[in-house]
This record gives sequence, structure tokens and C-alpha cells, in this order.
Amino acid sequence: MKNILKLYKVEKYYGNKGNITKAIDNISFKVNEGEFVGIMGPSASGKTTLLNCISTIDTVSTGNIIINGNDITRFNQKDLENFRRNELGFIFQDFNLLDTLTAYENIALALTVKGEKISNINEKVESIAKYLEIEDALEKYPYEMSGGQKQRVASARALVTKPSLILADEPTGALDSKAARLLLERFESLNNDIKATILMVTHDAFTASYANRILFIKDGKIFTEVIRGDDTRKEFFNKIIDVVTLLGGDDNNVF
Repeated sequence: MKNILKLYKVEKYYGNKGNITKAIDNISFKVNEGEFVGIMGPSASGKTTLLNCISTIDTVSTGNIIINGNDITRFNQKDLENFRRNELGFIFQDFNLLDTLTAYENIALALTVKGEKISNINEKVESIAKYLEIEDALEKYPYEMSGGQKQRVASARALVTKPSLILADEPTGALDSKAARLLLERFESLNNDIKATILMVTHDAFTASYANRILFIKDGKIFTEVIRGDDTRKEFFNKIIDVVTLLGGDDNNVF
């Protein structure tokens, strides 16, 4: 099976000689094409730093990150910008929509920046909007949308370019329970129907239970992993809670 993401002995340090913090400590793992992987861990465990390095927002101190066969730790800034535009899709908690653009324009912008032909943009935007059930929001501005609509528009923007890897950082953090469930069901469908490869950081066990595999990080290291396999989502949720408890708290105040 093809590796979409491969981390090899990744470390990240902050500070100077007198006060060095190791945020990521010798982490190695792989994500195969079509996997939906979650990352969980206590506050300050390194999970956000890890996602920032994978997303090219930050750089590693040592080690290698290979995405779709490309070692991004060897790229210069221009290469990183091109790679980010063509290979990665981003879905974040605060949506990051442009307030002066409609939903349609926010989604289309991702294709425009990539250099997509104008003749293809409308078809692609309408197709992803139909899939995510936001057709009635395309002419709305962000201030006119619900939180759930905003996040689905942000998801459409990330997905419309068909990236190799979708990175989701607390994607349900700003949503109510109904909107969160709808979004997660769409993530699950994307993973099952079109084999989208998703890496998601979350503090919430319910959100994590939609993934196929969970990596738990503690003190900058991989503590353990839990694989869903043939478990129901409820059974997988209970396994996740067991690990959260083992790490010393519940998912509401530790993660």
C-alpha cells in the first residue's frame, strides 16, 4: 500500500542553549493512502507542533517528513509554497474563510491559486458543494452562514483541489454537537467513498472515534496507538477513553 505520509526520527527543539525545549522527540510513523488517522494527546504534548511541521507551517530540527514521495524537509521556501498549494488541504477550527468573499468565491480561490482553467472551476465547485450539501450557501458571505456551513465551506475549499493529504486541526472545535456530527459523517464518507487521506488533530474522543486509527502523543513521543479494525464506532470510542484514562484524565480537561 502506498505511503502518503512518512515521518522518520523527527525532532523539534525550541529555545537556545540555556533553555531548550524538545517539543517533538524522535517520532516516526506512516500514514497510508486512504487512511483516516487521528492524533490525540494532553495539552503541550507536541501534537500541534507535529501538525505544524507536517503542514509546512513550521520546520523540523532533525529528521525527515515525506509526503507523497517528497521530502519536504529538503525544500526551500518557494518549493514549499508550490507543494503546499498542490498537495495539501487544510481544515482548521477557526475556518479561515475570507469575509469579503462568498462561499463560492472562497472555494474557487483554491483552484484559481493553483492555476485551474476558469472553464473547470464552476463544475468543480458545484460538484464538491453538492457532495457536502452546501449548495444553498454558495452565494452567502461568511457572516451569513452558520458555524456548520462555514466549516463545510472550509472543507470544500480544502478538498476541491484533490490534495494528497488533508490536514484537520480541531475541525469540530467551534461547532455544536449536531454540526460536528454532520461534518464528521462527511469526513467518514470522503474517506470511504473517494479514499481521501486524512490526518486530524483533536482533543475530543467522540470526534476521534470517526477515524480508523489514533496515535496518542505524550511528552513529544508516541505513547501508543489504537486501531479501530472491525470495531463499531462505540467500541472504538470506549478504547479511546481507556487510553485517555490511562494517561491520567478525561477527554474534557486533559486533551
